[in-house]
Order: sequence, then structure tokens, then C-alpha cells
Amino acid sequence: MKKKAVVLFSGGLDSTTALCWTLSKGYECLAVSFDYGQRHSRENSSARAIARRLGVKLYEIELVFPWFSSCSLVNKKLKLPDVNISRIGREGAIPSTYVPGRNLVFASAGFSLADAVGAEAVVLGPNVVDYSGYPDCRPAFYRALEKAAAYGTRSGAGGKKIKLLTPLIKLSKAGIARLAVKLKAPLSLTWSCYQGGRKPCGHCDSCKLRAKGFADAGLKDPAL
Repeated sequence: MKKKAVVLFSGGLDSTTALCWTLSKGYECLAVSFDYGQRHSRENSSARAIARRLGVKLYEIELVFPWFSSCSLVNKKLKLPDVNISRIGREGAIPSTYVPGRNLVFASAGFSLADAVGAEAVVLGPNVVDYSGYPDCRPAFYRALEKAAAYGTRSGAGGKKIKLLTPLIKLSKAGIARLAVKLKAPLSLTWSCYQGGRKPCGHCDSCKLRAKGFADAGLKDPAL
């Protein structure tokens, strides 16, 4: 039997690369996506399309956390940041797009599924660019979370700790773009824009970081 992994999957550049990386390592993958009221719910349709293309089972979870509306990624009455690329994540302030405890909630769901199906690993796609601004993208957070899960799961209690893998954590967006191309990830199906319109807005942090990543890698973005 193939080893199993649960991949937290949004349908964006990073999580798609993480999913393809996990498949390349020989894991049977179970992907999990979330609808938490995000203004860019368009990403969920991308997740479905990519999962179908890769032949991966996708669990779609709806979360109704009213307090998520405290952030601009969910509350459409709040303005999304539109700052110079050089200032993103470098001013010390946590951006308004930070969703309170989101990655903690997502990872917990991932560990729950992994514990239920006997998966060996939970895989996420945070990276060095993200953790410059988001506290729940920092490497220390994931190291601590892996240890906590060992105490709070059936697998951990039985001596089989579920690994938490973050294969992109030290990569820049350019590095991720190069890896995605190397892995033949279906990049044309991915969606990263926070605005969630018919086309990427080009102004939000995610659009700017993605564009810079492909430019720095000397690659054309297949999704544009």
C-alpha cells in the first residue's frame, strides 16, 4: 500500500506546488480545501479543477466563523492592501488580510483527517515570503504544531507521529515557480488573487508577489 498524505489545498500557486511535490514523493494524496467566506472563493473552483486533473480526492470543508470578518480577506467592506511590492511584509505590522488563526484551524482539520485514515503526513505550502507578514506561516509555529499533534491524536498515542511537512518553507516565490514548472504542476488552473474577480486584479499582495516570482524566475505565468 502507498503511504498517504493529507495536503491542505487552496488551488493557488503554493498549495498546488506543494500537492505536486507530495505526489512526486510517492504519496497517495487526500486534499482538503476550505470555504470560509473569503472574497476570493474563486480559488475553490480552481482547487476542484486541479484535483480532478491530478486524480486526487478533494474534501471541501465549509467553515462559518463569524469573527473571520475582522479581516479584509473576508469582509468586503474593508479595503484590501495595495502597497509597493518592496513594502509587503517588511513594516512589522500584520497585514489586514491575516485571518485570525486560520492556518491553525486548517492544520487541525488536516491532522484530524490524517488521524482518521492513517496518513503519515500533513502537508502545507507556507514559504519565506508569507511568514514575513503572517504569524501563522512561521517555521516555529509548524514545529510546535507537529509536536502538539503527537500528543492529541490516536496515531501519536500509538507511537506513530504524523509528520507535518512544509516543503516550500525556505523558497522564494521565484523558487516556487521554478519548482512548479519542474513538477509539471497545472499552473494554468491556479488562482492566487485576493480580489476574486474574473481576472487577477494585479494590485493585491498575492498578485504582486506571484507576478514578481514568475518575473524573477524568468518564466511566463501560465494562468495569465
